[in-house]
Amino acid sequence: MKKILLMGNPNVGKSVIFSRLTGLNVIASNYLGSTVEFSKGYVMLLGEKYELVDVPGTYALSPTNRAEEVAVKMLSAFRPGDLLLNIVDAANLERNLLLTLEILGLRHPTVVVLNRWDMTASRGISISTAELACRLTVPVLPVTGVSGEGIKELMAALERTASEPSLPEISVPAESEEKWKLVGAICSTSQKLYHRHPTMFEKLQEFSIRMPFALFMALGVLAGSFAFIRFIGESLINYALNPLFTKAYMPILLKIAGPDKLPAWLSKFLLGVRPVPMESFGLLTTGLYIPLVVLLPYIFSFYLVLSFLEDTGYLVRIAVVMDRVFHKVGLHGYASIPILLGLGCKVPAIASTRILESEKEKIITLTLILFTAPCIPQTAMIYAVLNNYGLHVVMAFFVSLMAWGMIVGFVLNKVIKGETQELFVEIPPYQMPHVRTLFKKVYMRLKMFLLEAVPMIIAGIAAVSVLDMTGLTVKVSNIFAPVIHGLLGFPKGMSVVMMSGFLREDISIALLAAFNLNLKQLVIASFMLVIYLPCIATFSMIAREFSFKTAVKISALTFVIALSLASLLNFIL
Repeated sequence: MKKILLMGNPNVGKSVIFSRLTGLNVIASNYLGSTVEFSKGYVMLLGEKYELVDVPGTYALSPTNRAEEVAVKMLSAFRPGDLLLNIVDAANLERNLLLTLEILGLRHPTVVVLNRWDMTASRGISISTAELACRLTVPVLPVTGVSGEGIKELMAALERTASEPSLPEISVPAESEEKWKLVGAICSTSQKLYHRHPTMFEKLQEFSIRMPFALFMALGVLAGSFAFIRFIGESLINYALNPLFTKAYMPILLKIAGPDKLPAWLSKFLLGVRPVPMESFGLLTTGLYIPLVVLLPYIFSFYLVLSFLEDTGYLVRIAVVMDRVFHKVGLHGYASIPILLGLGCKVPAIASTRILESEKEKIITLTLILFTAPCIPQTAMIYAVLNNYGLHVVMAFFVSLMAWGMIVGFVLNKVIKGETQELFVEIPPYQMPHVRTLFKKVYMRLKMFLLEAVPMIIAGIAAVSVLDMTGLTVKVSNIFAPVIHGLLGFPKGMSVVMMSGFLREDISIALLAAFNLNLKQLVIASFMLVIYLPCIATFSMIAREFSFKTAVKISALTFVIALSLASLLNFIL
């Protein structure tokens, strides 16, 4: 099948153009041998089906990171009959044209798209597309991807290029300095700038990356985002999914697979020792309840907010604001995004580590997610068990957790070899998201979660169910009883609570109330349950994004650190 490669700088609106051309026939994939994600869909040109590939953004064909390496590899696989679609930010023509010249120098059939055409007038920019097309020797189309203006003309240009492919005739110099001189010459003849005063909206764009205003704005946006996420997630659980699961699905399931309908062992495997979601490890009860009722609402609301912040252009600004802080632990500002996501749910947080470049950055970020970012249910449960001793105890707990996580990150930065890359990122202008594209992003990400993460979660529940049915769960808890009681100072029965944290940590924290623990025991137990092991959904996501071996190593590391620190706290306090 012939391909159309969609190429351009990062943050030039490629995904919007891609969405306009492909409709809903979209597949999100990781490039072979990497965690760099790209999208592909299909378009019809002259009755023939073409595969449209949204290539990872790159500033030039000399790669400086993994995403750019993938982009160059995709371009190197160009075959006769394929087409190139170069997306250029019309409001930043000069910066974008370097990549355009490098692409045209390869002599492939190419169409250049001037996206965000609507922003040129408001920025005092006038571009002659005819003159630019003459200088570049390829078709140049003005397009506003958000509104769809110019998409029909773009499809017509693609069809003309497909039927009568013509190669670029522009002479592109080999030296970078000479290329930039050519870019300047092209812009001087095809673009005119005229004076205008900045609007209040443009001033806000400037203030949103300047301290200290940027910090207060970021805190306000994050607070509002998490309030929205919690509201949507809890509303979906309480008023839709949980009632549907317990009042509609469960009665039907009990009629079909109840203890009197199937052999006892099969019924226990499917329903659990107790046929109640979250109270045992039934494949069709807890196995479906966790991903579809507990996780899905929060993941949906997180992806909705994440896509909104991406499309408005604000997410990049948060990364810029946080860059200086995160350099202390060997990360750049982009690492703040997964860590902040982890405060809601660790599953999408771990999935978003793919935006980071090096393995060192991903491992440190993953560790910080597990150590410093208790999810919303955990936070609520910790607040519930500690609030009786005063709000200052709750705040001290979370500040201590965050401080300890930063210490671990600092140590890992010294231990793990590798340099922290500087944050070089184009800051796009603010714009209103296109609703159809926004929800398509959410759909693609939810589809990935349902097809890839959910089966792994169900498989993990099935494995725990087998252990529970065979009695190994109780035997294992008895083995750990000396550690639970001796090192940590907990009642012996707490071993069952600690093991249940692998299923869902917030539930295990809630169970602490049944043991009449004192303040010291509550603080140590809450700390231990937050970081000692990732829950089964988190473990599954780590295994998918990294590897099963990495998931085991990270789990062992967090367990050893949590046990050591909790034991030390028990001794000191």
